[in-house]
Amino acid sequence: MIHFYRMTKCLAFVLAILIVTLHGSPHVYGQDGVMMQYFHWYYPGGGVLWDEVAGRADELAAAGITALWLPPAYKGSSPNDVGYGVYDLYDLGEFKQKETVPTKYGTKSQYLKAIAAAHAAGVQIYGDVVFNHKMGADFKERVKSVRIDRDNRNHEYGGDVWIDAWTGFDFSARGDKYSSFKWRWYHFDGTDWANNLREAGTIYQFRGIGKAWDWEVDTENHNYDYLMGADLDFGHPEVREELKRWGRWAVSQTSIDGFRIDAVKHIQYDFFKEWLDDVRSAAGRQLFAVGEFWSGNIDKLHNYIAKTGGQMSLFDAPLHYNFHAASKAGGHFDMSKLMDNTLMKERPALAVTLVENHDTQPCQALESPVEDWFKSLAYAFILLREEGYPNLFYADYFGAKYISSDNKCGEAAGGKATIEMASHQAIIDKLLAARKQFAHGPQKSYLNHWDIIGWTRQGNTTHPGTMAVIISDGPEGAKWMDTAKPNASYTDIAGHRSDTVTTNKDGWGEFPVNGRSVSVWVEKTGDGSATENVNVAFTCQNAETVWGQNVYVVGSIAELGEWDTDKARILDSKNYPDWENTIPDLPADTHIEWKCLKKDGAGNVEWQSGGNHKFTTPRSGTGNASASF
Repeated sequence: MIHFYRMTKCLAFVLAILIVTLHGSPHVYGQDGVMMQYFHWYYPGGGVLWDEVAGRADELAAAGITALWLPPAYKGSSPNDVGYGVYDLYDLGEFKQKETVPTKYGTKSQYLKAIAAAHAAGVQIYGDVVFNHKMGADFKERVKSVRIDRDNRNHEYGGDVWIDAWTGFDFSARGDKYSSFKWRWYHFDGTDWANNLREAGTIYQFRGIGKAWDWEVDTENHNYDYLMGADLDFGHPEVREELKRWGRWAVSQTSIDGFRIDAVKHIQYDFFKEWLDDVRSAAGRQLFAVGEFWSGNIDKLHNYIAKTGGQMSLFDAPLHYNFHAASKAGGHFDMSKLMDNTLMKERPALAVTLVENHDTQPCQALESPVEDWFKSLAYAFILLREEGYPNLFYADYFGAKYISSDNKCGEAAGGKATIEMASHQAIIDKLLAARKQFAHGPQKSYLNHWDIIGWTRQGNTTHPGTMAVIISDGPEGAKWMDTAKPNASYTDIAGHRSDTVTTNKDGWGEFPVNGRSVSVWVEKTGDGSATENVNVAFTCQNAETVWGQNVYVVGSIAELGEWDTDKARILDSKNYPDWENTIPDLPADTHIEWKCLKKDGAGNVEWQSGGNHKFTTPRSGTGNASASF
């Protein structure tokens, strides 16, 4: 039996490769690109996110971010719905539904302006697609149903029962604009609430012609079609056609560049191949797609890729769990196995690599955070290696602070937990700069030690600079690695080491790393500088603002707008009244003049008083410049 299982597993893997091969090579987006999940679960409401995207688009592009995954843009079941309690796919913040015109993130107009600003900066936008379920129905319907065992979704119990189910969606405020489709009970397979019975925690499957859980879906709980809300019936032709119609509409309305697709393991596997073919054909372009099949089981991910013909990438959940385990092990994780059983290793062209996301952050149902000390190591791993398409997480980049009692996370604190997620922007910006200039050409890996692992990138004709990356989850140490550059000198762009490494006549060098740290050794240029560009952390202190104002830095060089206030670089107010941000890609060892200013949404400018500030950027790494209002 064991031999049969192994043979079956092997055949499934080969089939996955053959199917992708027969359909042609998938489009690789991650060769140089970096995407960012531009929100977290507890991002504040008030309709400000879309404006934030527009305001920061240039800054994000300059840092090296090439695409943003934005949260669901359509109307949810309540004014502050994060976007996954889907009510009306066609309402992007345009109609007064669920007591609000804007969504949690803003209006349709703001959303479209954010996309336009991102495109102007050269940044792509990926929309979040949530098709598994609907919530917040307009009225109840009487539906014949049967109770289902939560642990075995194929097991019925208790006999047939009539329930009052929230399954009627008429969208009266929108009417028939964009779509005349109205949702009724027969467009769904089941629900978890009977208004007449009020049985908490019960799943009901609907009775009727063709009613059954969809197949093929994930085999967890024997059939994991049902997740939440009113579960869409993907066996119903009207459902499939309406979702394809919406996909075509969404792309034409918004000009988005691709999709992040939610909860694909709960949705009939054959649907998204059909859906993506239809939407891409209508758009006339190869829209990117990444699916959320959240599972640590690599075999399930291979199977999904095979069943969908390699039409979408998948998030590398197994890699996240390796990062989580390594960060929790306190130096007792075998780092040589960091890539084992991951898409990054086994299907790199279809792997979207990540450290965290909105489901793994503290207080969420899939909470599995990577500890802060390990995050710089993990981000170096996904940003500076050649495999996969790296995805940054908003809360890792900008930090986050929130209070929550979700999933009992505040029980020990009397009901609510105060969570603070640290900003890792300073080190991530350095890694992004290294990725742009040095993460090119052949890669040689040295993933062969329990604690200390590394790799080199040997450059190419357009990016000839070489790099050696070394990380340790345990003690300080060093590794001999080949950069293919004889007698070359290297400095640590991460700023953790101040020494210099020089390779021998064969291009090999002994590259050190501190304990529980990462060092990114980049080749020095002829004038002794490590990179052509550096980062500068700007701070405008005591910048008190009124509603609608933000604080910016502007200066004498093109990267700071050349004194054009429309091109000034926005700062972050997380330490209000101090505003600060690290601006990447400034010219090294360069004299600049700069000032702080306040600007509102109408473009009114309030300059900082006094003369210009003078500053010389560092020759490498990150400098600091501050001034006060």
